Amino acid sequence: MARTAGPVAAVIPARYASTRLPGKPLLAQTGKPLIQHVYERVRSCPGLDRVVVATDDERILQAVRAFGGEAVLTSPLHQTGTDRIAEAVRDIDCASVVNVQGDEPDLDPGSVATLLGLLDQGAEMATLATPFEDPLDASLSSRVKVVVDRHHNALYFSRARIPYANGTPVPALLHLGIYGYTRDFLMRFVSLESTALEQAERLEQLRALEHGYRVKVGIVKGPSRGGIDTPEDYAAFVKRWREGSHP
Repeated sequence: MARTAGPVAAVIPARYASTRLPGKPLLAQTGKPLIQHVYERVRSCPGLDRVVVATDDERILQAVRAFGGEAVLTSPLHQTGTDRIAEAVRDIDCASVVNVQGDEPDLDPGSVATLLGLLDQGAEMATLATPFEDPLDASLSSRVKVVVDRHHNALYFSRARIPYANGTPVPALLHLGIYGYTRDFLMRFVSLESTALEQAERLEQLRALEHGYRVKVGIVKGPSRGGIDTPEDYAAFVKRWREGSHP
């Protein structure tokens, strides 16, 4: 069933306690906190009626409000970003929800249109992927990979290198940190029991696959940088920003 026509809300989950890069939403070597870069990119995306940061940290809440963004304080007990998003949209009038990770300042605004198109075509949950620019990056655990079937439904997501290179020219796909859901499916998803593969890989989208739901994957072209997950990632972003090569 295609998504119900109606408002689209984008929610950006943002936690202070990142394992690899603590406090990353508030890193501000560019003169702006990282969360502001992400928020401004999302605001420039077509098809969105509302953009909200969902956080469990008062410092992030105040930082967002300081630059004029909308933010809500959510429970500190959530185990995943999707749980946090579900709480944030309970009181928001929307038919569809876009989930943009709080460490994606290089998001291509056109990606959101692609994602919403997948929902319009009948997907209950959708995400995006892009070919790796540098094949060596596919070996990094911080770069999540996805393999898809011939209908662009996800078969598996992993931090490991998939597919295995065995002489067959199948390029690895970098999973981009953006999701779309119908509101009804989002609420169903967060009611599902957490799964073994989800916990092993630390990838919550595997919960949907393990419970038998399809995740549609749109393949887009563009810089395959992924999110900012390490100090090196942030340093590279700052360098691009100072050189004027940030989108």
